[in-house]
Amino acid sequence: MFWFKKKKTYGLEPQQKKELPDGVWLKCERCGDILYRKELERNLWVCGKCGYHFRIGCKKYIEILSDDGKFEELDGELSSKDPMNFPQYVQKLKNSQKKTGLKEGVLIGDATIGGHKVVFALTDFGFIGGSMGSVVGEKVTRAIQRAKQEKVPLVILTASGGGARMQEGILSLMQMAKTSAHLAELAKAGIPYITILTHPTMAGVMASFASLGDIIIAEPGALLGFTGPRVIQQTIGEELPDGFQRSEFLLKHGMVDIIAERKNLRKTLVSVLDFFEEKK
Repeated sequence: MFWFKKKKTYGLEPQQKKELPDGVWLKCERCGDILYRKELERNLWVCGKCGYHFRIGCKKYIEILSDDGKFEELDGELSSKDPMNFPQYVQKLKNSQKKTGLKEGVLIGDATIGGHKVVFALTDFGFIGGSMGSVVGEKVTRAIQRAKQEKVPLVILTASGGGARMQEGILSLMQMAKTSAHLAELAKAGIPYITILTHPTMAGVMASFASLGDIIIAEPGALLGFTGPRVIQQTIGEELPDGFQRSEFLLKHGMVDIIAERKNLRKTLVSVLDFFEEKK
């Protein structure tokens, strides 16, 4: 029975194999291609094979969009409390603060983009899904008020899959109406408002300030809507169209004005700001 003897193998023994550091290679969530992390970073976290846009944090978007990556943060000291004594909410806030380096799920501040002074607000999915609590709503409102006061365009970039933050109950839910009302005042003042929707922008955020821009720009393939497609399909019991609630579907149906790949996002935003400057 000698032919069943294990053949000799060549190369390194298992204990001699060199282990690659964690995070050197990443798998694309769409095409499954294995990507070199540094190359992915150089490509602004977009898969070079299929164009899939990886989720990135708000600080990275500031680097990409702002002139010289500069951003002067406002109201950075604000953070949420626990008005309902919701179980484990305080710990969840602390974990998100540690994970993201943010005090809350949105940054607001002054920036210059393509030479245009703007008020810039950005939500971050890494902070409890980018959900809107009372502080997120308050900071967005303050950004709107500052744009009105300074008479400069307002730019809000969203990455909010969590909607209104249930841990704060009605105090969170009312932020939808509050931000929308202040945006109506901004529109009356003739101040441009531009939104940039990234994956995902859903629920209460999409149903309020995210969908009210004078110009709405979206990244390719972003999931945008109020309720997720799986919930809708289970509720109505019917098959949904291909690409339902993705950026391309919303562009086709008039809910989005422009789809811009991340490498072209700054150029697109500057063009829109140039347009509004010419219309003054």
